[in-house]
Amino acid sequence: MDRKPGRLRSWQRPRTVAGQVFILQVFIILVLVAAALAALLLQSLTDAEREARNRTLAVASSVASSPSVREALSGPNPSAALQPQAEETRKRSNVDFVVVMSPDGIRYTHPNPARIGERYIGDIKAAQHGGTVTETTTGTLGRSVRTVVPVVSPQGKVIGLVSAGITVARVSVAADRQVPLVLAATGVVLAAATAGTALISKRLRRQTHGLGPAQMTHMYEHHDAVLHAVREGVLITDAQGRLLLANDEARRLLGLEADVEGRPVTGLGLEPTAERLLLSGAAATDRVIQVGERLLAISQRPMAQQPGLGGAVATLRDTTELSALMGRVEAVQERLRLLYDAGIRIGTTLNVTRTAEELTELAVPRFADYVTVDLGDAVLRGEEPNLLTMTELRRVALHGIRQDTPLYRPGELIRFDPSTPQASGFGSGRMVLEADMAAFSGWQAQAPDRARRLVAYGIHSMIVAPLRARGVVLGVATFWRSKEPQPFAQEDLSVAEELVARAAVSIDNARRFTREHAMAVTLQRSLLPHALPEQSAVEVAHRYLPAEAGLGGVGGDWFDVIPLPGARVAIVVGDVVGHGMHAAATMGQLRTAVHNFSTLDLPPDDLLWHLDELVTRIDQDRDVGSGEAPTLTGATCLYAVYDPVSGLCTMARAGHPDPLVVAPDGRADLAGVPAGPPLGLGGLPYERHETRLREGSSIVLYTDGLVEDRQRDIDEGIEQLRSALAYGGRTPEQMCAAVMDALLPTAPRDDVALLVARTRLLHDDRTAAWNVPSDPAAVAGVRARAGRLLQGWGLDEEAFTLELILSELVTNAIRHATGPIGVRLIRDRSLICEVSDGSDVSPHLRRATTMDEGGRGLFLVAQFADRWGVRHTPDGKVIWTERQLPAQP
Repeated sequence: MDRKPGRLRSWQRPRTVAGQVFILQVFIILVLVAAALAALLLQSLTDAEREARNRTLAVASSVASSPSVREALSGPNPSAALQPQAEETRKRSNVDFVVVMSPDGIRYTHPNPARIGERYIGDIKAAQHGGTVTETTTGTLGRSVRTVVPVVSPQGKVIGLVSAGITVARVSVAADRQVPLVLAATGVVLAAATAGTALISKRLRRQTHGLGPAQMTHMYEHHDAVLHAVREGVLITDAQGRLLLANDEARRLLGLEADVEGRPVTGLGLEPTAERLLLSGAAATDRVIQVGERLLAISQRPMAQQPGLGGAVATLRDTTELSALMGRVEAVQERLRLLYDAGIRIGTTLNVTRTAEELTELAVPRFADYVTVDLGDAVLRGEEPNLLTMTELRRVALHGIRQDTPLYRPGELIRFDPSTPQASGFGSGRMVLEADMAAFSGWQAQAPDRARRLVAYGIHSMIVAPLRARGVVLGVATFWRSKEPQPFAQEDLSVAEELVARAAVSIDNARRFTREHAMAVTLQRSLLPHALPEQSAVEVAHRYLPAEAGLGGVGGDWFDVIPLPGARVAIVVGDVVGHGMHAAATMGQLRTAVHNFSTLDLPPDDLLWHLDELVTRIDQDRDVGSGEAPTLTGATCLYAVYDPVSGLCTMARAGHPDPLVVAPDGRADLAGVPAGPPLGLGGLPYERHETRLREGSSIVLYTDGLVEDRQRDIDEGIEQLRSALAYGGRTPEQMCAAVMDALLPTAPRDDVALLVARTRLLHDDRTAAWNVPSDPAAVAGVRARAGRLLQGWGLDEEAFTLELILSELVTNAIRHATGPIGVRLIRDRSLICEVSDGSDVSPHLRRATTMDEGGRGLFLVAQFADRWGVRHTPDGKVIWTERQLPAQP
């Protein structure tokens, strides 16, 4: 009578694993079935809508391509001819409607004849222009799809529209067919899961049925007797770190109390090492740990192989007789750890000084109390020291347990006496041990007073180890002891030798990198402008920071300010992708090319096009005969030309960040220069951007190293740059300082170039312009007007020369060119004369013979002008001359 209720309670609240697995499997299966049904319904709806779109498109396209439809649309009564045909097509294709309409959307056919002549409701714009419109709507019949296609005449004109529509429900039948199948499969899975769970439960019962209380009591008695009989300590801990059992020997060895069972291991007062081992539960064999005055060999095995158990079983043996060897073992282990750490912590950077400091920081206090490193100045410069001529070493690093040591300080240049261990070790490359410094056996010859202070300070022994790498001695490292009473011994020489050997290789690597980096920086700086040219168009300030050595290396960023004819100025910033010598050399080529192209007075977009051609040729020349995969140079450039007479700034960019324009009131915005492809892609056009700037505006050009790094993207960097510039009344120099403080608090990983140019204007009192009739008699008037203008400017001594230049240029324009002819004079640092005409034919300088009647005019112009040239404009050309004026305040 009592068994049935018990079974019922066990079924209602299953405690076995088999029962829980069964419930979980049923729940998972139900969830999977629900998910399958939902996916089936969703897929059915998607397939139905796609089928509706395809069917309406096919029906509408078939009707629209029918010759009879085109003929009926051209007839006098399209509805009469098309209504029967449309209804027949609708019924045969099993769609809801087929509507033929005029190009304006007036229905010719409809399933409901009463709606013929009304306007079609829906989108037909794309179909009116020869396209196709497919839209999904929801109406009284539910969700439906309709498609509109044009009827096109043989001449390609849209003469009508055809619309076909169908409800999604008409084609949605897949889900109804598959639901019974899914339900049947669900039943089969449930049945299989129930059978599997029953088998698992039966197996579990069979595995635990054979062990009764008597057998368990018998096993415990034997286990207890064994624990009390053995002469090894036994400890058993559980997974939570509690002590379950400790036999008599374990209590004796560890000094445990009687009631320690059930207490945490952390509360037993054990040695930290033994406590960590017992808590870890990790396997160990004869792990020697000092507990008080005893050395215990601990072996431990986890009990995880027993299902449901955790923790570990540890045995302890007294091995105090090994104490004599323990000190030596620990010393060897410490030295091995020291050498291992040296391989990891020395040489983390390619900096000579920092590598030497890493050696001193590692050795103190684990090996010595003080460590010094002395290197030749040549090593710090990246060169190899010359042992024949080098007599001085510079202290690079000093580290110790105290700061008030009488040793030489870092940075001092030390001339070691030949009798000192440092000079001996540096010259011979051999280790030197001075075990008793208080004996003053010759090491003090260099500075006796300092030697006495060192001994009084407590320093009693030292090891001098030369830093030798790849057959070259770079310097010496000296290890000093003061706090440790034991002096350095012969066995310590091997440790010092291993330490300095690893450090020497790292120092030599840093030295080689320093040399290569210095060469690249020297090349790069030689290719950058040393001083910006004098000009009156803009006030310029700039910053250039190469990437820090060991981070990014020398890159190819560059900038320039180029004076142009007509008091104009070109400002340019560029960036060559990559780092190293190749990037710096390519940068020099591009900067030279920009200078050469600027002499042709090309507009910015044309100049970038020529520069793109040059980069393409550079890539082709490099790849020819190299036998390697083709490589792209990869470069960006921004070129801007500013005219101080008109205030017009013309810019173009090739893959470069957009410049910022800062108004006089401090408002900073992007210039909006159209983006062009980087240089070297070839054949793609560049667009110019023209903007008129107020006097006192600033143009800010920069490279991506200023605004982009690993912590921020370029958009965030540009916004920070804009915020740093958005203050009025600052000079370009102040703007540069503010930008560098805001965006570069640390050393950059990429080269950074920044150029700020504040605009000036040449006002009407410094310029004059007028038009000249195409009449030779007008030349005299031009000369007289120019003479009066120069008199007003206080340049009477220049009048004769300018009148001669003007008469020759204007006469040539009247005789050989077409109108209109214009003259413009500009008083800047030089006196600029410009004569424009409508011809694009450039004059050529030639030397006339004795019998020639002409050909001397341009020759005279070239003789009297300091500079002259021709630049082409959209309306013709301008011939310009410059005569240098005396310096003005």
